[in-house]
Amino acid sequence: MSDYVYTPPSDPPRILHADHEILVVDKQAGLLSVPGKGPDKADCLIARLRAVHPEVLLVHRLDTDTSGVMVFALTPHAQRHLGLQFENRQTKKVYQALLAGVLAQKEGRVDLPLCVDWPNRPRQHVNHEQGRPAQTDWRVMRHEDGNTRVRLMPVTGRSHQLRVHMMELGHPILGDPLYAEGARRDYPRLMLHAESLRFRHPDGGRHLSFSAPCPF
Repeated sequence: MSDYVYTPPSDPPRILHADHEILVVDKQAGLLSVPGKGPDKADCLIARLRAVHPEVLLVHRLDTDTSGVMVFALTPHAQRHLGLQFENRQTKKVYQALLAGVLAQKEGRVDLPLCVDWPNRPRQHVNHEQGRPAQTDWRVMRHEDGNTRVRLMPVTGRSHQLRVHMMELGHPILGDPLYAEGARRDYPRLMLHAESLRFRHPDGGRHLSFSAPCPF
């Protein structure tokens, strides 16, 4: 990954919803959620949002290569309220992914503990001694040209969880620069999209659900 050059998309983020407490956005693939290390990685989603909403605050992240629904807070109260929902697993996240190969079963759960693979950062790996619990539910949507389109429902929210769990299932996410190999890596992007997000509004607690169409 030493030859990696960060070239984020130039089009502006698509706002799905905005009110006095929250901002919901459809993040593009290839765009950092927050600044990376170095001036070449300063351009990111939250920086672009702050150009219009200077008060915007981070609640959660998506990997650079993952597209889809993210919620941001516009007040400290909203940030705390939403942060606790994520921490206590009260949000519902659904992803769509295209996996290498034909997944024979219709649905299932991957339950494998994860932690950082220190010599190979930022890679994560399964570690039964030091890993933190991680569970991902999956359901096959259909098979496409020898590959499998699935919906992924993470129970926990570990770093790279969906990507590592699918690799461990024997069907890595296509286009994954870290966990797919050979032809499985040769895609224009990571074929992973945060399709929908459900949470409670910080002002009043009503349930809200937002979705963004899968771009692949």
